[in-house]
Amino acid sequence: MSLMAALPMYDWFEVHHEVDAQWKVVRDRLRREGIDAPDALTRDVDLATLWRDPNLIFAQTCWGPLELGLSEAVIVLGQSDYSPFEGGSGPLYSSAYLMRKGEGSPVQAPSGNEAIVPLDLLRGRRFIYNSEDSLSGFISPMRDLQALGQSIEIFSEARASGAHRESGLAIARGDADVCACDCRSWSLFQRFEPEAAAKLHPVGWTAKRTGQPFIMSPALQRYEATVRAAIAEAGMFAAELPGAPRVA
Repeated sequence: MSLMAALPMYDWFEVHHEVDAQWKVVRDRLRREGIDAPDALTRDVDLATLWRDPNLIFAQTCWGPLELGLSEAVIVLGQSDYSPFEGGSGPLYSSAYLMRKGEGSPVQAPSGNEAIVPLDLLRGRRFIYNSEDSLSGFISPMRDLQALGQSIEIFSEARASGAHRESGLAIARGDADVCACDCRSWSLFQRFEPEAAAKLHPVGWTAKRTGQPFIMSPALQRYEATVRAAIAEAGMFAAELPGAPRVA
């Protein structure tokens, strides 16, 4: 049996070395416990296939796919910590509604869980999102709009970009007008796309929702307690979860 591990959700190529260092702590703890953890993380693989692989010892996913059926095929181990990022609070995060500077005024993330949705700014704009199964980029803003009696019809156009990074770049180029980008991805965007990020600002924020969870294959359930302990040792936990809670 050849085990697999991946941390794909914030694994921008510029931070591969940082993500690899996190995995090394987890890997070494697993190996001390007699688990033949892989040397390196798996990259450049179809995520839907990866998440369902029976040899998956450790990975991240998104609550969007989990709500759409993935929860039946994985064990949810816990949540990562979003506290270091504006819009984050422990295992919860907000997405920033990003637009070009000159459109609206910059808005700081609220300290509570309420959404700040600038309906007048969004109306008639071109919305770009990473994927329809993304909680942060699509599902979360759609739920906030629904709570206000609105829908995706508020936008003049809506299309997928494939990634938060691509959504931000499209807005900076003028190819789209607004996206919802989770607070950690927005931090990465400012760090590694400074020229494009300088053209953007948050004009609102989604309500806080449960962040990216860690998962493993149910086929490896006998290792669950050991994997949880390894994640804790690496300082990656904000909260441990016994299962898949509803995401409001």
